[in-house]
Amino acid sequence: METRQLLAFTTVVQTGSFTKAAATLNCSQPTITTRIKALEETLGVALFRRLPRGIQMTSAGVELLPFARNIITLTDKARKAITMNGEPHGHLVIGSAQSLTDYRLLPLIEYMCWRYPSVQISLHSRTTRSNLAAVREGRLDCAFFIGPVEQRDGLETTVLCPEPLVMVAGPGHALARSGAVTEADLRGSTLVRAENGASYHEQFERALGLHEAESRSPVLALDSVDAAKRAVASGLGISLVPEVTVAAELADGRLSRIGWTPPFRVFTQFAWRQDNSANPSVTALVSAAAQVVSEQVAATPA
Repeated sequence: METRQLLAFTTVVQTGSFTKAAATLNCSQPTITTRIKALEETLGVALFRRLPRGIQMTSAGVELLPFARNIITLTDKARKAITMNGEPHGHLVIGSAQSLTDYRLLPLIEYMCWRYPSVQISLHSRTTRSNLAAVREGRLDCAFFIGPVEQRDGLETTVLCPEPLVMVAGPGHALARSGAVTEADLRGSTLVRAENGASYHEQFERALGLHEAESRSPVLALDSVDAAKRAVASGLGISLVPEVTVAAELADGRLSRIGWTPPFRVFTQFAWRQDNSANPSVTALVSAAAQVVSEQVAATPA
């Protein structure tokens, strides 16, 4: 099984025909046909059905596709790593929580662009669950996320810093004027999710027993931290958010801290796939992230 055979296979899948695949790879259609046939003979299975209106992958082809793409990607990375003598380079596709993108990572991206100009960075904000799944599947090179420290199958992780959470409300909210706030008080208030799908929301709602139907509080689910802050400031509800995202609003009085501390801790972390540990760009990003985030935390007023 050769890389060029796998490339022919994935290109046929991508373009939908042997003719278009040949044009994409700048070779003849018989060459593509020969490579696909050799691959099928090596594996002992048919990868395509030839139909009157085109081709269709067999079940064996469907199973092979993600492995073929992964082999091609790793081969390309190995070739580039050798030709660049281990110097960080290439394209890094990074996933992140939206709050981290806006409040933690921009100085890191600036540092990487200045220190490693041969590394091109694409940053995508998604939920923690979808980010980590994409890293495992090779659709992302790595991801930043907020969550508990735990073993994550197939991934290497490193903790960058604790990420304190704070419950906030608008200055006129009843809970903002209370001293001690109980879990019953929280269960009786409208909850605004600042990052719908964030793992700390699941921990919070589980800790308060909010998954039980009879104790379900009204929920306003928003994807944007900034939209959630505006909703809370206008009195629509309360929200549990990373403290770094509301530091300015707490300082100038646009938001008020509620006197309640979560019974769990979360941390800003970095994750990459175990078989990607030798990637020089990922290694450089891990080192830079540890340095930049630690400087941010050190500069934060106690």
